[in-house]
Amino acid sequence: MTVQQKKKYGTVAFSIFIILTLLCCFWPSVHPENTEPFDTGTLAWMLSASGLVLLMTPGLSFFYGGMISPKNIISTMLQSFVALGVVSILWYVVGFSLAFGDSIGGIIGNPLSFAFFNNVGTAAHPSMATSIPFILFAAFQLKFAIITPALITGSFAERVRFWGYLIFVCLFSLLIYAPLAHWTWHPEGFLFKMGVLDFAGGTVVHISAGFAALAGAMVLGRRKSHLNNHEHKPSNIPYVLLGTGLLWFGWFGFNAGSALDANTLAVTAFINTHMASAAAMMAWILLDAAKGRKATAIGACIGAVVGLVAITPAAGFVSFGPAIFIGLAASIISNYAVHWKNKSSIDDTLDVFPCHGVGGIVGMVLTAVFAKEGGLVTTGNPDLLLKHLLALVIVSVFTFGGSYMLLKLTNIIIPLRVKPEDEEDGLDISQHHESVFEGGMFAPVSAHK
Repeated sequence: MTVQQKKKYGTVAFSIFIILTLLCCFWPSVHPENTEPFDTGTLAWMLSASGLVLLMTPGLSFFYGGMISPKNIISTMLQSFVALGVVSILWYVVGFSLAFGDSIGGIIGNPLSFAFFNNVGTAAHPSMATSIPFILFAAFQLKFAIITPALITGSFAERVRFWGYLIFVCLFSLLIYAPLAHWTWHPEGFLFKMGVLDFAGGTVVHISAGFAALAGAMVLGRRKSHLNNHEHKPSNIPYVLLGTGLLWFGWFGFNAGSALDANTLAVTAFINTHMASAAAMMAWILLDAAKGRKATAIGACIGAVVGLVAITPAAGFVSFGPAIFIGLAASIISNYAVHWKNKSSIDDTLDVFPCHGVGGIVGMVLTAVFAKEGGLVTTGNPDLLLKHLLALVIVSVFTFGGSYMLLKLTNIIIPLRVKPEDEEDGLDISQHHESVFEGGMFAPVSAHK
């Protein structure tokens, strides 16, 4: 892409942003105010939970950044971090309305229902936010919308063009994430009415990100290092440990906050979240030992995150013992999935599909097995399990096929993959003119070689 082309695209993008900002100022919006006091404990908890979920995105940034090659650390971390900006603006303008607006056939929300947060204020909502201000519900849900596209980035790390990625984030957020959130969490969504259980986003967040990641790896193709069978080694394991700690901490808001109240359901989700992650971490380490491998920090971190992923759909629906089993099962299955992926030609750089996609699938299926109400083990009735399996097929086809087409569309608008020489130099320099090497910004390319 020439300098003139870059200026042209930049001018168009900046102009669109200015127009959206002006619309935010002048769009006729009503923000209903609360007339009856809320429980202050619930307000405090949900404000805290929203902050915890936001913290997960910087946590993911460190988690991914530590796993990548040194010449791609900044670009990889920024791909997660920048979602905080772009998705937040989209959510305010139309994303929240598409996800939670008045239902159109159980498929999508009316884009004008809550556009520019119209009709979103400090008053409660009669069906979606009865115990907290509706604006707080919108803010809490925003944090889920932010981290979902950020999760995808690990699959095409080290080779994606930054501006192409931003276009894909916008398309994915509006055309994949928002409809899926509506199906699953809106009271009129067709999966919700079908009885599908997803307490905090195993389907909406992790399965969707996993299949989008698989599509991304396929569309962008294999890295040169992958074609040459070069071993991929993490560049900064302390970053991975830090990122895992932030994710684990933030996940308490992710899952326990999804109770939308400071109550015993939140407590159950909190404990289940912790126990599933602990079980998954230990299962990963012990399985590696049983295979004759050394216990590694990377293995412990990946196992912990897989456990967090798997318990997400089940956190408020199962008892403590099944939560431990869900973490164990997901860890074992994802461990083998990573092994099988490494033997294939698929270049999912940071194993997003084997960990988030497969972990989410395991969690979704086992939610139907162990749910206190309607679960296979509890009732002996396979009805809920069959509904979850049907939903899994629908969601998998929609998220993979839809993401594949959006990636292809994005590639027409602007090439998604960087040039071979840019990939060789690393995306930190080629995309951002920054470097973690000595010399900092504008470090010579030779420093990478």
